Amino acid sequence: MTKTFLARLTAVAAPFVLALGLGSAPQLAGAQTPAAPQAAASAAAAPAPVAVPEKPAAPVAAPAATAKVDNPYGVGALWSQSDAVAKAVLAILAIMSMGSWYVIVTKLLEQMRMGRQARAVDNEFWNAGTVQAGTARLAEGSPFRFIADAGMQATQKHDGLRGKVDFADFVDLCIHRATERVQRRLGNGMSLLATVGSTAPFVGLFGTVWGIYHALTAIGVAGQASIDKVAGPVGEALIMTAIGLAVAVPAVLGYNWLLRRNITVMDDVREFSGELHSVILAGSAAA
Repeated sequence: MTKTFLARLTAVAAPFVLALGLGSAPQLAGAQTPAAPQAAASAAAAPAPVAVPEKPAAPVAAPAATAKVDNPYGVGALWSQSDAVAKAVLAILAIMSMGSWYVIVTKLLEQMRMGRQARAVDNEFWNAGTVQAGTARLAEGSPFRFIADAGMQATQKHDGLRGKVDFADFVDLCIHRATERVQRRLGNGMSLLATVGSTAPFVGLFGTVWGIYHALTAIGVAGQASIDKVAGPVGEALIMTAIGLAVAVPAVLGYNWLLRRNITVMDDVREFSGELHSVILAGSAAA
C-alpha cells in the first residue's frame, strides 16, 4: 500500500518539477549571456601592451687584476725600516760575503795557474841543457821560476861570510827560503776565510738579538702582543740569522777546499825544489 501511495505521489509531482526546470533555464542563460559582451568590451577598451625594447646585457666586469703587494717583512723592508745598528750589521755581513767569495775565486784561479805551470816545468825546464836555460823558459811570475832564480843566485852569492857556510847547505837554505815564500803567498787570504767562517754566525746572532729587542720594545709600547707588532722585528731577527749562516757556510767550505788544493800544489813545488837542489849541486861538482 505504501508503494502504491509513493507511485501516485511521484506521478503527481513530476509535471511540477519539469515545469520548474524549464523556467529556470532561460534565466540562467540570460544571466550568463551579458558577461561575454562585457568581457569583450573590456578587452577592447584595454590599451594594447606596448613592446618595451630589451636592454642589452651589461658586459660582465672582468675581475680586477690582483695587485702585487710587496712583502713588508722582506730584506728590502728590513733595510728601509731598520735602524743604524741593523744596517751596520747587514753591511758587515755583505762585506764579509764579498771578501770571502773574492778570495775563493782568486785562490782557485791561482791554483789552476800553478797547476799549468807545474806541467810546463816537466815539459820545458827539465829538458833544457842548463839550469840557466831552463829558468829562461819558465813564465815570468811563476813560483817555479822564482825558486829557480833563488837557486841560481845562491851559487853567485856564496862568497864572503856566506862562503864560510857549506855550499850545499847554503843552496838548500836559499831554495827552502824561496819555497816558504811561495807557500806563504799561496796561503794569503785563507785567514780571511777562516775569520769569516767563525765570526759571521755571531754577527748574524747579534742582529737577531737586536731584532728581538725591538720586538719586546714594540710589545711594551703597544701594551699587547699582537702579531702586527711582533712580526716585523721577529722577521728581522730571523733574516739576520739566515744571512749570517749564508755568509759563514761558503767561507768554511771554501777554506777546507782551498786548503786541500794548496797541499797538492805545494807538493809539486817542493818536488821541484828538491830536484833543483840536486841539479845545482851536481852542476857545481862537475864544474
